[in-house]
Amino acid sequence: MLDSGAQNDLRAVLLIDDDLVSREVMATVLSINGYSVHTAAEGEASLRLLEGGECVPGVILMDAQMPGLSGTRLIKEIRARSGASIYVISASNAPDEMIAAADGFLLKPLTGDGLQKLLHAKVPGAASPESPKPRNAGVPVSRPADPVVNPTTLAQFREIMPESAVRQIYTAIVSDLDRRIGDLETAIANGNAAEVRRIGHAIKGGCSMAGALQAARLGALLESGMLESKSNQLDNNSRAIGDLRAAARNLESMLDAGFPA
Repeated sequence: MLDSGAQNDLRAVLLIDDDLVSREVMATVLSINGYSVHTAAEGEASLRLLEGGECVPGVILMDAQMPGLSGTRLIKEIRARSGASIYVISASNAPDEMIAAADGFLLKPLTGDGLQKLLHAKVPGAASPESPKPRNAGVPVSRPADPVVNPTTLAQFREIMPESAVRQIYTAIVSDLDRRIGDLETAIANGNAAEVRRIGHAIKGGCSMAGALQAARLGALLESGMLESKSNQLDNNSRAIGDLRAAARNLESMLDAGFPA
Protein backbone atom coordinates (compact mmCIF):
# COMPACT_ATOMS: atom_id res chain seq x y z
CA MET A 1 0.00 0.00 0.00
CA LEU A 2 1.32 3.43 -0.91
CA ASP A 3 2.18 5.62 2.09
CA SER A 4 1.11 9.22 1.91
CA GLY A 5 3.74 11.91 2.32
CA ALA A 6 2.13 13.00 5.60
CA GLN A 7 2.52 9.51 7.03
CA ASN A 8 6.25 9.36 6.43
CA ASP A 9 8.49 9.80 9.45
CA LEU A 10 11.02 12.43 8.38
CA ARG A 11 13.39 11.21 11.09
CA ALA A 12 13.33 7.67 9.70
CA VAL A 13 15.80 6.62 7.02
CA LEU A 14 15.95 3.39 5.05
CA LEU A 15 19.49 2.69 3.84
CA ILE A 16 19.92 0.11 1.08
CA ASP A 17 23.52 -0.81 0.31
CA ASP A 18 25.18 -4.17 -0.28
CA ASP A 19 28.52 -2.86 1.00
CA LEU A 20 28.85 -3.56 4.72
CA VAL A 21 31.34 -0.78 5.43
CA SER A 22 29.26 1.89 3.68
CA ARG A 23 26.17 0.78 5.63
CA GLU A 24 28.04 0.81 8.94
CA VAL A 25 29.50 4.29 8.45
CA MET A 26 26.31 5.93 7.18
CA ALA A 27 24.07 4.21 9.73
CA THR A 28 26.38 5.24 12.59
CA VAL A 29 26.50 8.88 11.50
CA LEU A 30 22.74 9.02 11.02
CA SER A 31 21.98 7.31 14.34
CA ILE A 32 24.26 9.62 16.30
CA ASN A 33 22.50 12.59 14.71
CA GLY A 34 19.15 11.37 15.98
CA TYR A 35 17.75 9.53 12.97
CA SER A 36 15.99 6.20 13.15
CA VAL A 37 17.88 4.01 10.68
CA HIS A 38 16.77 0.79 9.04
CA THR A 39 19.17 -1.01 6.74
CA ALA A 40 18.89 -3.56 3.96
CA ALA A 41 21.72 -5.30 2.12
CA GLU A 42 19.77 -5.76 -1.11
CA GLY A 43 16.66 -4.62 -2.93
CA GLU A 44 14.37 -7.53 -2.13
CA ALA A 45 15.05 -7.16 1.60
CA SER A 46 14.17 -3.45 1.45
CA LEU A 47 10.81 -4.23 -0.12
CA ARG A 48 10.05 -6.74 2.62
CA LEU A 49 10.75 -4.07 5.24
CA LEU A 50 8.38 -1.64 3.53
CA GLU A 51 5.65 -4.22 2.98
CA GLY A 52 5.82 -5.44 6.56
CA GLY A 53 5.46 -1.92 7.96
CA GLU A 54 8.69 -2.31 9.92
CA CYS A 55 9.74 1.14 8.81
CA VAL A 56 7.90 4.06 7.24
CA PRO A 57 10.80 6.20 6.09
CA GLY A 58 10.77 9.79 4.98
CA VAL A 59 13.99 9.29 3.02
CA ILE A 60 15.41 6.24 1.29
CA LEU A 61 19.12 6.10 0.38
CA MET A 62 19.90 3.36 -2.16
CA ASP A 63 23.20 2.34 -3.69
CA ALA A 64 23.35 2.55 -7.47
CA GLN A 65 25.09 -0.80 -7.99
CA MET A 66 23.77 -3.84 -6.17
CA PRO A 67 23.27 -7.49 -7.10
CA GLY A 68 19.72 -8.65 -7.68
CA LEU A 69 16.86 -6.16 -7.78
CA SER A 70 18.34 -2.69 -8.17
CA GLY A 71 18.41 0.44 -10.31
CA THR A 72 15.25 1.79 -11.91
CA ARG A 73 13.43 -1.51 -11.29
CA LEU A 74 13.97 -1.16 -7.56
CA ILE A 75 12.96 2.51 -7.61
CA LYS A 76 9.70 1.56 -9.34
CA GLU A 77 8.96 -1.14 -6.75
CA ILE A 78 9.73 1.25 -3.89
CA ARG A 79 7.44 3.93 -5.36
CA ALA A 80 4.59 1.41 -5.29
CA ARG A 81 5.11 0.88 -1.57
CA SER A 82 6.31 4.20 -0.16
CA GLY A 83 5.97 7.93 -0.64
CA ALA A 84 9.49 8.55 0.70
CA SER A 85 12.04 10.63 -1.19
CA ILE A 86 14.52 8.33 -2.91
CA TYR A 87 18.16 9.32 -3.30
CA VAL A 88 20.63 7.26 -5.29
CA ILE A 89 24.12 7.08 -3.77
CA SER A 90 27.25 5.79 -5.46
CA ALA A 91 31.03 5.97 -5.47
CA SER A 92 30.78 6.43 -9.25
CA ASN A 93 28.36 8.17 -11.57
CA ALA A 94 24.99 6.46 -11.76
CA PRO A 95 23.19 5.84 -15.08
CA ASP A 96 21.20 8.84 -16.30
CA GLU A 97 17.93 6.93 -16.28
CA MET A 98 18.42 6.00 -12.62
CA ILE A 99 19.14 9.59 -11.63
CA ALA A 100 16.04 10.72 -13.54
CA ALA A 101 13.86 8.15 -11.76
CA ALA A 102 15.08 9.14 -8.28
CA ASP A 103 14.64 12.39 -6.36
CA GLY A 104 18.35 13.11 -6.30
CA PHE A 105 21.86 11.72 -6.53
CA LEU A 106 24.68 11.84 -4.00
CA LEU A 107 28.27 10.90 -4.64
CA LYS A 108 30.16 8.89 -2.04
CA PRO A 109 31.87 9.65 0.23
CA LEU A 110 28.92 11.47 1.78
CA THR A 111 29.83 14.21 4.24
CA GLY A 112 28.00 14.74 7.49
CA ASP A 113 26.89 18.15 6.27
CA GLY A 114 25.69 16.69 3.00
CA LEU A 115 23.56 14.10 4.78
CA GLN A 116 22.13 16.73 7.11
CA LYS A 117 21.18 19.00 4.21
CA LEU A 118 19.57 16.08 2.42
CA LEU A 119 17.56 14.88 5.39
CA HIS A 120 16.37 18.38 6.26
CA ALA A 121 14.98 18.83 2.73
CA LYS A 122 11.25 18.31 3.19
CA VAL A 123 10.25 18.54 -0.45
CA PRO A 124 10.84 15.53 -2.74
CA GLY A 125 12.94 16.50 -5.70
CA ALA A 126 14.92 19.12 -3.78
CA ALA A 127 18.38 19.81 -5.10
CA SER A 128 20.93 17.24 -4.06
CA PRO A 129 23.63 18.58 -1.72
CA GLU A 130 26.26 16.55 -3.56
CA SER A 131 26.79 16.86 -7.30
CA PRO A 132 28.09 14.01 -9.45
CA LYS A 133 31.53 14.45 -10.87
CA PRO A 134 31.79 14.73 -14.65
CA ARG A 135 32.00 11.43 -16.43
CA ASN A 136 35.52 10.41 -17.38
CA ALA A 137 36.76 12.75 -14.65
CA GLY A 138 39.87 10.65 -14.15
CA VAL A 139 40.74 7.79 -11.83
CA PRO A 140 42.66 8.17 -8.58
CA VAL A 141 45.78 6.02 -8.43
CA SER A 142 47.67 4.62 -5.49
CA ARG A 143 50.49 6.81 -4.27
CA PRO A 144 53.10 5.87 -1.66
CA ALA A 145 52.55 9.24 0.08
CA ASP A 146 48.84 8.65 0.66
CA PRO A 147 47.99 8.80 4.38
CA VAL A 148 46.38 5.66 5.74
CA VAL A 149 43.26 7.62 6.74
CA ASN A 150 42.13 11.11 5.79
CA PRO A 151 42.80 13.12 8.98
CA THR A 152 39.78 15.36 8.35
CA THR A 153 37.45 12.35 8.11
CA LEU A 154 38.96 10.83 11.23
CA ALA A 155 38.54 14.11 13.14
CA GLN A 156 34.88 14.33 12.05
CA PHE A 157 34.24 10.78 13.27
CA ARG A 158 35.82 11.59 16.62
CA GLU A 159 33.59 14.64 17.00
CA ILE A 160 30.35 12.73 16.54
CA MET A 161 31.04 9.28 18.01
CA PRO A 162 33.03 7.62 20.81
CA GLU A 163 36.48 6.12 20.16
CA SER A 164 35.03 2.62 20.43
CA ALA A 165 32.67 3.32 17.52
CA VAL A 166 35.50 4.77 15.42
CA ARG A 167 37.63 1.71 16.11
CA GLN A 168 34.71 -0.54 15.15
CA ILE A 169 34.40 1.17 11.77
CA TYR A 170 38.06 0.72 10.85
CA THR A 171 38.15 -2.82 12.23
CA ALA A 172 35.22 -3.62 9.92
CA ILE A 173 37.13 -2.13 6.97
CA VAL A 174 40.16 -4.34 7.66
CA SER A 175 37.96 -7.44 7.87
CA ASP A 176 36.13 -6.45 4.68
CA LEU A 177 39.37 -5.81 2.80
CA ASP A 178 40.77 -9.22 3.77
CA ARG A 179 37.59 -10.90 2.51
CA ARG A 180 37.54 -8.94 -0.74
CA ILE A 181 41.21 -9.66 -1.41
CA GLY A 182 40.34 -13.37 -1.41
CA ASP A 183 37.44 -12.72 -3.79
CA LEU A 184 39.75 -10.64 -5.99
CA GLU A 185 42.33 -13.42 -6.21
CA THR A 186 39.61 -15.84 -7.34
CA ALA A 187 38.26 -13.41 -9.94
CA ILE A 188 41.75 -12.79 -11.34
CA ALA A 189 42.50 -16.52 -11.46
CA ASN A 190 39.27 -17.05 -13.39
CA GLY A 191 39.97 -14.16 -15.76
CA ASN A 192 36.71 -12.49 -14.68
CA ALA A 193 37.42 -8.82 -15.47
CA ALA A 194 33.85 -7.73 -14.71
CA GLU A 195 34.07 -9.21 -11.21
CA VAL A 196 37.44 -7.51 -10.63
CA ARG A 197 35.87 -4.17 -11.52
CA ARG A 198 32.84 -4.87 -9.29
CA ILE A 199 35.08 -5.69 -6.32
CA GLY A 200 37.14 -2.57 -7.02
CA HIS A 201 33.96 -0.48 -6.98
CA ALA A 202 32.92 -1.97 -3.62
CA ILE A 203 36.36 -1.33 -2.10
CA LYS A 204 36.39 2.24 -3.38
CA GLY A 205 32.90 2.99 -2.07
CA GLY A 206 33.29 1.59 1.43
CA CYS A 207 36.81 2.85 2.03
CA SER A 208 36.00 6.31 0.65
CA MET A 209 33.16 6.61 3.16
CA ALA A 210 35.62 6.07 6.01
CA GLY A 211 38.46 8.09 4.46
CA ALA A 212 40.72 5.04 4.07
CA LEU A 213 42.63 6.69 1.23
CA GLN A 214 45.18 4.03 0.32
CA ALA A 215 42.61 1.28 -0.10
CA ALA A 216 40.07 3.59 -1.76
CA ARG A 217 42.54 4.63 -4.47
CA LEU A 218 43.45 1.03 -5.19
CA GLY A 219 39.77 0.14 -5.44
CA ALA A 220 39.27 2.96 -7.93
CA LEU A 221 42.18 1.70 -10.01
CA LEU A 222 40.71 -1.81 -10.12
CA GLU A 223 37.24 -0.49 -10.93
CA SER A 224 38.54 1.59 -13.82
CA GLY A 225 39.84 -1.48 -15.65
CA MET A 226 43.15 0.30 -16.22
CA LEU A 227 45.10 -2.79 -15.18
CA GLU A 228 43.45 -4.79 -17.97
CA SER A 229 44.94 -2.57 -20.66
CA LYS A 230 48.51 -2.90 -19.43
CA SER A 231 50.98 -5.18 -21.19
CA ASN A 232 51.71 -7.26 -18.08
CA GLN A 233 48.24 -7.71 -16.64
CA LEU A 234 49.12 -10.56 -14.26
CA ASP A 235 52.00 -8.61 -12.74
CA ASN A 236 49.84 -5.50 -12.29
CA ASN A 237 47.02 -7.43 -10.66
CA SER A 238 49.45 -9.18 -8.33
CA ARG A 239 50.95 -5.83 -7.36
CA ALA A 240 47.46 -4.41 -6.71
CA ILE A 241 46.63 -7.32 -4.40
CA GLY A 242 49.92 -6.82 -2.57
CA ASP A 243 49.20 -3.11 -2.19
CA LEU A 244 45.71 -3.86 -0.85
CA ARG A 245 47.16 -6.22 1.73
CA ALA A 246 49.63 -3.52 2.72
CA ALA A 247 46.79 -0.98 3.02
CA ALA A 248 44.86 -3.36 5.29
CA ARG A 249 47.92 -3.95 7.47
CA ASN A 250 48.54 -0.19 7.64
CA LEU A 251 45.01 0.26 8.98
CA GLU A 252 45.67 -2.44 11.57
CA SER A 253 48.85 -0.66 12.63
CA MET A 254 46.91 2.58 12.98
CA LEU A 255 44.40 0.84 15.24
CA ASP A 256 47.15 -0.77 17.34
CA ALA A 257 48.84 2.58 17.77
CA GLY A 258 45.65 4.12 19.12
CA PHE A 259 44.51 6.33 16.24
CA PRO A 260 47.50 8.64 15.81
CA ALA A 261 46.66 12.09 14.45
